[in-house]
Amino acid sequence: MIKVGLTGGIGSGKTLVSEIFIHLGIPVFNADKEAKIILNNDQELKQQIENVFGNIYINSEIDRKKLSSIIFNDKEALKTINSFIHPKVRARFHSWAEQQTQAKYVVEEAAILFESNAYKELDITINVHADELIRIERVIKRDKTNAESVISRMKNQFNDTERIKLADYTIYNNGDMMLLPQVLGIHHNILNRI
Repeated sequence: MIKVGLTGGIGSGKTLVSEIFIHLGIPVFNADKEAKIILNNDQELKQQIENVFGNIYINSEIDRKKLSSIIFNDKEALKTINSFIHPKVRARFHSWAEQQTQAKYVVEEAAILFESNAYKELDITINVHADELIRIERVIKRDKTNAESVISRMKNQFNDTERIKLADYTIYNNGDMMLLPQVLGIHHNILNRI
């Protein structure tokens, strides 16, 4: 089965593109949502995190604000927490993909697909691109946050040039090109490989 990675910078529109693939009947695994589930439910992981970062759980749920304030301002802390979470997310993805026996191919949506080297386990990669200012505006509106916070998070992701260079396909989502024809084109190219 072909495994496709879908990534893009924060606010680029990955989730919207994922929804199009879902409407096309393609199963999508959302690595970021899965990571959140693991963070809140995996006892071994919770213990690892608390051993390094102290008590950052409230009523068995991770204090996302506290965790964000730590990892988005300290690259070593981010690297440490990713080293705890990513192997578990990778294992869940591969187990999930094996269960999709009726699918022509599967998609894994992940914000840091390239940064984590997860793309090396996939057959095809798709990058969703939008200009930085557009992405900042989208995230401010979506997350009810400020530009400073968004820019801080962006610094922990590859830049657009790096993602475009690594991706097999790039979907442009500045609002001046329709998404559906771009996704359909990629979808048909993937089906032709099967």
